[in-house]
Amino acid sequence: MTELVKYIVTALVDDKDSVEVTEEGDVIVIKVAKDDMGKVIGKQGRIIKSIRSVVKAASVKCGRNYTVEVDE
Repeated sequence: MTELVKYIVTALVDDKDSVEVTEEGDVIVIKVAKDDMGKVIGKQGRIIKSIRSVVKAASVKCGRNYTVEVDE
């Protein structure tokens, strides 16, 4: 699941080297550069909501319940 999130996030940001996606149990944590934080969150949180929706749909196939958090 982390590969999916990393693929989506790296397509959104400018500094692709600073993207870190880790899995801590059922929580997927995204870390990006401060300049790219707005690109991951989006206006009114629309992009991160979309990422969470994709992860929730994909996690149903895995039989797990993942959540996505953005670490500042």
